[in-house]
Formats: sequence, structure tokens, C-alpha cells
Amino acid sequence: MRTCEEPRPPNGQSPIALAAGQSEYGFAEKVVEGMFIVVNSITIKIHSKAFHASFELWQLQGYSVNPNWQQSDLRLTRITDPQRGEVLTFKELTWQTLRIEADATDNGDQDPVTTPLRLITNQGRIQISLKRRTKDCNVMASKLMFLLDDLLWVLTDSQLKAMMKYAESLSEAMEKSAQQRKTLAPESVQITPPAPSTQQTWSQSFGVSPNASSIGQYFDKHDMKESSYHLLISRLDLHICDDSHARESGALKHGMLGGAIQLTFRRMAFDYYPFHRAGDACKHWVRYSEAMETRGQWAKKLVSEFQSKIEKL
Repeated sequence: MRTCEEPRPPNGQSPIALAAGQSEYGFAEKVVEGMFIVVNSITIKIHSKAFHASFELWQLQGYSVNPNWQQSDLRLTRITDPQRGEVLTFKELTWQTLRIEADATDNGDQDPVTTPLRLITNQGRIQISLKRRTKDCNVMASKLMFLLDDLLWVLTDSQLKAMMKYAESLSEAMEKSAQQRKTLAPESVQITPPAPSTQQTWSQSFGVSPNASSIGQYFDKHDMKESSYHLLISRLDLHICDDSHARESGALKHGMLGGAIQLTFRRMAFDYYPFHRAGDACKHWVRYSEAMETRGQWAKKLVSEFQSKIEKL
């Protein structure tokens, strides 16, 4: 993979649907989604203007799950609402070992980094939720949850500086991509009636009549109001060590070593909502609390003041 200087245009319609001669969510999509994937080893290499990185995964598995993140009947791994013309699907990826390594490129614009960044983790999983339009399979919203167990990470000060430089080099491309998505005008949703088998399966599974209200309520329960990305680490032991070469020669002569710091985090979580508009409600957020109400009122006040200034201009 290679980072783009300018964001590419949207992907458009699903290639699976086009290859099957259809233009909407149908049988071909359901067959591909139902596949159980097992890969013994996979390596992903990423090249950027400032650095190159590699991701190595062992014992990777990918499969469909129900909204409760449990393996079950494949017909229960998607929720179709005919009134909205939308469908929800749920996936899970698991692995035994993940190795991440990043190093500066020779022709990078930034200062050369002597120590590459390395991270090795044990088993983990990614939970993926997608909301798509049934008329063209375009993704309207997504939810990505990255879950890790105990994690031990030893970092030197030079590696910490390198990680910050890598993040800075990616920020420009990510900002351009986010700006492109924000400027795309939303299309009108075309209502597409679902297949009869979908209604029958839903009725048999939950013991209710497949009317619009019951399906809509179940859809609302697991709906994604906006795209979001989440990272949850059960326990993180972070060791930051001083490996300054300028002080090593003098320190070793006097029998002294550099300093170090150890940080331990329990149930550390990061939640990122890249397309959330200022002043909008936050009640659908994963870790919503009443303290956010104050922040919401403060944001609405700022938005209203900004709008009044724009109207005057």
C-alpha cells in the first residue's frame, strides 16, 4: 500500500454487485459476506513519503457475526430495513500475533531516524459494523472497534520522537481525505424492498411479525448514526527509556545510565468521531455520560454565535 498525495475519488458501486450483473444489495453480496476466511500469515507493507511500515499477522480469521458479536446463522448477521433502504452487517477479525514495524525512508524530508519503531502484540480482534444503501451498496457509515488484551510496549525516546513524526506525515493526507468526504453531497435514499426470505428469517428468529415498526425498532437499536473508530486496551504497560547517544559515552565512564519511566494504563479507550458536527447530540456515542451535556450546550452556543456573525457579514 502507498499513501496518496491527493485523495482518490469514491469507489462507487460495489464491484461484487457489478460483477454479478446487479446494481443493488442482493444474493452476490450475501454470499461473499458469508465466507469464513482463515489466513496463516499475512504481511502488509505501507510506503509513505516520510516512512515505510509493515504489518505482519499470524492466524488471521474473518467471519460474520450477529449484532451481539456471536457466530450464528448467517441470516442473522445482517439487518435490512425496507423503509430506510439500508442494511447493517457485522464482521469480526481475530489474530494470534501482530507485529508492527516502521522506519524512516532514505529520501524523507524529515531528519533521519536511527531507531525503527517496533511493536509486537498478542491476540486481539477487530469488530466492524457497516451501514450501506441497498440500492447501490455504498457505505453510509461504519464503526471500527480495535480490541487488545494485555500489551507491553518498550519505547526509547528516539522511537517516541519517530512515532510523532510518522503521525505528522500522515495527518495531511488524512485531513485531505476527511475534507473530501465532508464535501461530497449526500444522495437521496431510494427505498428498495427486501427479499421475502429476509422477512421470513427475521420473523422466525425473533418471534414477531415482520412489520415496518418492529424491523425499524430493531434497526434503530444497532444503527450507526455516524462513522466512528474505537481502540480499547485492557492493560497497557508502557516503558520509555533514554537512549541518548550524546550522553552514553560520558555516562558509561562514570558508571551511570540514562533514565526511564514506566506507565500502566487499565481499560484505556480512545473514541474518534471524525465527521461529528459541532453542536449535534452525543447521546449515541459509545461512552456517553451526563458530563457531555455541558459540553454540548457550550458547543451549541459557539455555533449559534458563529452563525450570527456569518449572517451579519
